[in-house]
Amino acid sequence: MSIGTRPLRFLVDLDHEQCMLCGRCVDNCSYGVFRMENNRILISSRNCVACHRCISQCPRDAIRIEERPVDYRNHPVWTAKAREDIYKQAETGKILLGGMGNTLDYPIIFDRIVLDACQVTNPSIDPLREPMELRTYIGKKPKKLDLFRDPSGDVQLKTEIVPNLQIETPIMIGHMSYGAISLNAHISLARAAAASGTFMGTGEGGLHEAIFPYQDNMIVQVASGRFGVNIDYLSRGAAIEIKIGQGAKPGIGGHLPGEKVCGDVSCTRMIPEGSDAISPAPHHDIYSIEDLKQLVRSLKEATEWKKPVFVKIAAVHNVAAIAAGIARSSADAVVIDGFRGGTGAAPTVFRDNVGIPIETAIAAVDAKLRAQGIRNEVSIIGSGGIRNSADVTKLIALGADAVYIGTAALIAMGCRVCGTCYRNLCPWGIATQRPDLVGRLDPDEASVQVSNLIHAWTLEISELMGAAGINSIESLRGNRDRLRGYMLDETMLSVLDIKPVGA
Repeated sequence: MSIGTRPLRFLVDLDHEQCMLCGRCVDNCSYGVFRMENNRILISSRNCVACHRCISQCPRDAIRIEERPVDYRNHPVWTAKAREDIYKQAETGKILLGGMGNTLDYPIIFDRIVLDACQVTNPSIDPLREPMELRTYIGKKPKKLDLFRDPSGDVQLKTEIVPNLQIETPIMIGHMSYGAISLNAHISLARAAAASGTFMGTGEGGLHEAIFPYQDNMIVQVASGRFGVNIDYLSRGAAIEIKIGQGAKPGIGGHLPGEKVCGDVSCTRMIPEGSDAISPAPHHDIYSIEDLKQLVRSLKEATEWKKPVFVKIAAVHNVAAIAAGIARSSADAVVIDGFRGGTGAAPTVFRDNVGIPIETAIAAVDAKLRAQGIRNEVSIIGSGGIRNSADVTKLIALGADAVYIGTAALIAMGCRVCGTCYRNLCPWGIATQRPDLVGRLDPDEASVQVSNLIHAWTLEISELMGAAGINSIESLRGNRDRLRGYMLDETMLSVLDIKPVGA
């Protein structure tokens, strides 16, 4: 071919003196890097995606992986990635796909926000000895409570309280569909959500019967493709989420490659086996806030007004105005997904170039709803690139009620973020439907690991709140006085509505 062979992305090296020829690398690599010939392990480095499965399974630590041992001539514009993308599209004429989140080197705003702490005159709170309230309620809140006395003289509540979700931590598990991830991964996340007193999203792929025992901790999703949506599905969830968009690919629909649509996924999604599941870009019955309101109220009517309904949108430049409309649509919560959100498969041009950061989106939405006097009408859930408990704490201080985590939960189960989820070859049994690979993920172990992560983050949030002199998650929400910006320009400080360090 005229383009020729390109430099290796990863070089896999095997120390043959250390190697005991056990063949575990051959058996465990689903990408075909290793093969056994004439009692010797041979290597095809070009197939490597750095999933680290071989390293984790090698009993002699005989395997080493090096990134880009030979690179292109350095150029400030025509980077190696830019050139390789052109080569691939020149060869195939196709859209480039990628998994996980945005890979470009944008500044991370979270890392330029620091949390304030109390000293002397405004003492901190010791979370080991003082009660810390992290219980969170997701849904509409009344502006005021009306009370009355009954004939016996007891005080009763007159105000009608609409259904809310009660979570014991402000951390929930975001929507990842059965199909994008394996059934064992879905079961693991569902068990972790139940054990942690929180909720997990089903994604747009319907609900497999193996998840039915955990339905009280599930949020079911209605996306533009309406995959798997029927009255039984809607009735099983504790809440319903309408997915308008997601952070990894704003403005387009979902995509599950046909290689991952096995028999079970086909039945759950109600689509032909082996066919690509491509959601339309818009909901074809939603072209205005009025249309959205009709669907929200239809879903509430179908479930006897017993379940809160969320609306999920991607973080885009006019997100605040959109969220204000959603707050008036009868929805109980708005979910905002930032441009670092993960995905199973997306055009890389969308994943890396469309949308805005979750930090700015949450701050803008909270400010808009407060200015219009409707902040109580809707809860705000933030997601997209949340890496640790500090990110959670900062996002709540910027205005979120709670967060969704996705990639972090997958990493807790063993994901190495190799970004090839769409290929159905995940060697960790997470983002695949191949039975031999799915069986590698033990739901008993994986659910404990995810539960441990949520528990650890919750403890750290308590510590950070205590240092700030706050003992209730409600007091942290939208409390920008506890935040300071470091190396952020005046425009960004204004958008976030926070002061610079030293002020």
